[in-house]
Amino acid sequence: MTSSKDALSPLRIYIELGSNLGDRERNLAEAIRRLAASRITIVSDSSVYETEPVGFEDQPWFLNQVIEAATSLDAEQTLSIFKAIEAEMGRKQSVRNGPRLIDIDLLFFGEQTIDLPHLKIPHPRAHLRRFVLAPLSEIAPDLRHPRLGKNCAELLHELQDRSQVRLFRQR
Repeated sequence: MTSSKDALSPLRIYIELGSNLGDRERNLAEAIRRLAASRITIVSDSSVYETEPVGFEDQPWFLNQVIEAATSLDAEQTLSIFKAIEAEMGRKQSVRNGPRLIDIDLLFFGEQTIDLPHLKIPHPRAHLRRFVLAPLSEIAPDLRHPRLGKNCAELLHELQDRSQVRLFRQR
């Protein structure tokens, strides 16, 4: 049973940001500003990486970044904030893995595992994608995947994904 004190204790969360339309770097910065203005405290951020599209390849390259943050919100409230920020910034639903002004994904939510139709924690493909693991390993190499039992550095080292990920702007 969780005590009310535990329910209010901030959890460490990890967020992936991506943009491949418009002023990509400004889009990432604006998403971070909006997250910080909500009930999400930014703890640290990775460098910005330019990344090859995965899945739907006929589109511009992305800028990606991972944010370490803290929040007392629950995972569903956090996801609602992400969706609201995406909508406010002009994200439109399009082709799966297609071009987007901003994409905000919840990668890890403390050590929780959540399996709901609309929310899966940890993110079900985070451990399979170089554009996630490269920036995540930069800021949290020892972060352990709660289902796989390996840390981010190990997952990156073992990764089969060979898509291109290159440093765009160092933090």
